[in-house]
Amino acid sequence: MINFLQILLEGTLVGLVYGLIAISFVVIYRASRIVNLAQGEVVVFGAFFLWSCTFGLQSIGIEVPLFVSVMMTLVACVLFGLLLERLVFRPLIGQPAFAIFMASVALLILLRGVAQLVWTAETRAFPVILPDGAFTIGPFLISTRLLIGGIFTIVLSFALHYFFTRTRQGLRLAAVAEDHNTALSLGVSVRAATAIAWILGTIVATLGAVVLLSGRVVSLEVAQIGFKALPVALLGGLESIRGAPLAGIIIGVSEALAMAYLDPLTNGAASGVLPYAMMIGVILLQPQGLFGWKKIERL
Repeated sequence: MINFLQILLEGTLVGLVYGLIAISFVVIYRASRIVNLAQGEVVVFGAFFLWSCTFGLQSIGIEVPLFVSVMMTLVACVLFGLLLERLVFRPLIGQPAFAIFMASVALLILLRGVAQLVWTAETRAFPVILPDGAFTIGPFLISTRLLIGGIFTIVLSFALHYFFTRTRQGLRLAAVAEDHNTALSLGVSVRAATAIAWILGTIVATLGAVVLLSGRVVSLEVAQIGFKALPVALLGGLESIRGAPLAGIIIGVSEALAMAYLDPLTNGAASGVLPYAMMIGVILLQPQGLFGWKKIERL
């Protein structure tokens, strides 16, 4: 029984990390109606930005305090988010969904190639941002890094929900998410809203990289977290920020249980397939997700 509860605990904490990356999907979708399939590569870029501002500068003899490195990384994320929005997705506003989908796929391939060109495929040490190690509560072992990341995910989801539902700028983004033409008729700038959404999405993705990689290593393979978080975003609902952590817990616990009990019977395949099977099931049965917006059409 204790082993079962330990699996549930670990699955919950890992699922909240998935939820954090899923929030970056949701933030972008809420204002631009774009599912960015390259979000995993955005996580990689954020991780390499932080590496470059710490160990990268140290390698050329420039010592920068960690706080300054983090601030430099945030500035780089803002510029990177603006660059993606301006050059890739802004020209596609109002275009068919298929064109946007293909642009997202092309961006995924492009960013992966650029990352390999700039930072190579070499594995690199990631700065220690969060405390490492683990502690025990009774018979349970809890990762300090994942616990801090899980708490941060929950706090961030409530903060962003408040931003989108209670602040003037957030309501403008919500209006853009509802309908671009309606937002324009109300005097809301669609371009400004989508730019803000992409900046927020890039910053959140980088925060996810910090939780995921603190004290570990960064490589191009980290981009796979984007495809782990996509089923979470779809399950929670692409408009629901608070739904992302809950969906992350569902996916994380399901994956942990599959890893413990089904992987030995399936040569390790069950835990890798399960999140995507759940994603297909959600698309078929409830396309808006568990907490997404339901559209009501009047005839």
